[in-house]
Amino acid sequence: MRDIDESRDLRDLAAFDAGVPPLDDETRRRGRARLLATINATEAKHTARGPVPLMRRRPVLRVALTGALAAAVAAGVLVAVQDDGGTGKTAKPPASGNPSMENVSARTVLNGAAAYARKHEQAAAPRDDQFLYTKEIIKETNQKTGTTKSYVDENWRSVDGSQRSWIMEIGHGWWSPPLKKNESVWPPQDWGTLEKLPTDPEKLILSLLHKSGPDDKNDSLDDITEQEWSDIHFSLAGLLKLVPVMPEGLRPAAYEALGMVPGVKAVPNQKDAKGRTGVAITYDDPTGMMGFGSYFIFNPATYEFLGFRDERTSGDGANMKTYTQLSYLDSWAIVDKVKQRP
Repeated sequence: MRDIDESRDLRDLAAFDAGVPPLDDETRRRGRARLLATINATEAKHTARGPVPLMRRRPVLRVALTGALAAAVAAGVLVAVQDDGGTGKTAKPPASGNPSMENVSARTVLNGAAAYARKHEQAAAPRDDQFLYTKEIIKETNQKTGTTKSYVDENWRSVDGSQRSWIMEIGHGWWSPPLKKNESVWPPQDWGTLEKLPTDPEKLILSLLHKSGPDDKNDSLDDITEQEWSDIHFSLAGLLKLVPVMPEGLRPAAYEALGMVPGVKAVPNQKDAKGRTGVAITYDDPTGMMGFGSYFIFNPATYEFLGFRDERTSGDGANMKTYTQLSYLDSWAIVDKVKQRP
């Protein structure tokens, strides 16, 4: 427990904004060299314990795939929006940006988002036989032509997964069948499974490792490998992106847990679907695996969540088209029947 407390102190220190100018290139180079030496020593320690698999299979997404993200993930074409050219460095904001936005850390933003969510979250207690209705607005712009189209996606998800659900993706809808016996998806859509997820951020992270459980005294965030952190980010981003309504306390915990993932960063001056300027959270995956390419955009003052930014491609070769998508949750409700509007 002492190790976890110490690591928490270090992460809090890392999130501290002293208001000083950014480090120069030489100081950054020395810091990176020391960090790489520490990482290499840690990897050697873990390798000595036994072989480490090169890749863990990503969680399967089935009913969970909704909105404009669905076909993109299924086709393997969703890509991260890289403002930094994929170099792993923090993207440089425009010179006219607000200094307080430029210096804010990802953890500060996500902890602020968690606090905002706790204060404003609406309690929900749906019955198993009901449906969760969501209305999502998507604005999609062809990056080559500049043409923009807007879509309204309405979804009705079975609360316990026992009934077929109606799912929409950029204006097209289909019936999603109930889960089969012993079948599960990530992120979970049924309320009963969501309620079992820990609302403590560290326990939520540990529960995603599929080890001996989040209460195991031997589990520590310090022992999580690079590949495991990549998988944890994939799971947390999927939870936040694809589950618009959660049991009380789960979304704040997921925000805080996301802020603990190495490689998560803040990018200022990002526009949402309504034209508002916010600070975005994105992820540089050190494993090179394709995860959720979303930018999570937040109000830079209150940290209210504003919406998502994604990229989507269609076609291939000379016919490939690339789109920028801006989306947000317009409304949600609990209803008794599929296709019933509140």
